[in-house]
Amino acid sequence: MLTMEDTVEIKVLHKQGKSIRGIAKETGFSRNTVRAYLRTEKETKYKRRAPKPSKLEDYKQYIEERIKSARPHAISAIVLLREIRDQGYQGQLTILRQFLRKIQHTEPEEIKRYETEPGEQMQIDWWEVHKGKDPLYCFAAVLGYSRKLYVEFVNTMQEEQLLICHQNAFEYFGGVPEKGLYDNMKTVVIKRDKYGKGAHGYQKTFADFAKHYGFIPKLCRPYRPQTKGKVERHIQYVQRNFYYPLITQEEVDIHELNYQAKKWLQDIANKRYLRARGKNVDELYLQEAAKLKPIAPNYLSAKPTVRDIEVKQHSLMDYEQLEAYA
Repeated sequence: MLTMEDTVEIKVLHKQGKSIRGIAKETGFSRNTVRAYLRTEKETKYKRRAPKPSKLEDYKQYIEERIKSARPHAISAIVLLREIRDQGYQGQLTILRQFLRKIQHTEPEEIKRYETEPGEQMQIDWWEVHKGKDPLYCFAAVLGYSRKLYVEFVNTMQEEQLLICHQNAFEYFGGVPEKGLYDNMKTVVIKRDKYGKGAHGYQKTFADFAKHYGFIPKLCRPYRPQTKGKVERHIQYVQRNFYYPLITQEEVDIHELNYQAKKWLQDIANKRYLRARGKNVDELYLQEAAKLKPIAPNYLSAKPTVRDIEVKQHSLMDYEQLEAYA
């Protein structure tokens, strides 16, 4: 029987190009022994292992069908992860995202946002879900520091509904921020720069509403939606993680929709981990809640006298309070 040293010597000589006869002559083993060893060595060389099946393999068909059935709406990776974990998936989100990028041909986008101090800013926007005979809109408000989110589905975007949604958001957040950031909502602003650059003309009722609750309305720069990118991004988050996954699986009326939205906010949206911040939304909100102003009595119930008010609006980086009302 060949020793380890013998086999190594035969292998080295063979790699040097020596013939079986030459190896036998140099080592003193018979040609049959050398031949038998080289044949066995060739047959027992390690073969490349077959790729190990991915933990995602059994769920790929479901994912592809789920994405296809939801089109033209997009379903986020987080939602799909929850769904396949309910079916027994044991893998991580990274594998799922790699697979989604492969079948959707998309790359993750990097967004840089201007950070605000706790209690400094709330960003507000509407999402027009659909028009028609039975219109549906989504009011979205997000606290700039903690990213705590509030959403409400309604049938109109008229001024009174906007004010009601604000009041509901203040109640949900447990206080009022220093500023509210808006785009050119007709129910908020009459005309940008009406009295010069940065001096906007606000709707009189909305300006009085802002004074009542003690926050400063600010307008984002035109043609730059990234100025209020937090709420824009959160509307996409609502679409991909809540609304489209829900309505592509069941029919819901507006009451059920809002019930499910409140549950989703409590159980998922406002408990999520913010990788860029290194904390959960709830952890950051504890810092922000302490900086929010107390909520004034209900504005609509108080029925204040409506006056024509034009409030000077400073730049986005100006932290001074609104001018005193005349």
